[in-house]
Amino acid sequence: MGTVSVRIDERLVSAARAAAKAEFRTVQGQVEFWAKVGRAALDNPDLPASFIAESLMSMAEPREDSSVFVPRSAAKG
Repeated sequence: MGTVSVRIDERLVSAARAAAKAEFRTVQGQVEFWAKVGRAALDNPDLPASFIAESLMSMAEPREDSSVFVPRSAAKG
């Protein structure tokens, strides 16, 4: 995959730098993640952005680190 240089406002880069540090990503990776969340949010306006972000993060997790989904109703029974 190739790379392309783009101009981004310094305030956005500063915000991405802070978020990237907190989420253990590179600044580039953080901006790419935000772009993916934004694109998915536009494609799915009925879904909350937080749900989209969490879904994208879970899809990136190694499969062996995942756990089986248990609905709350099944956990109570």
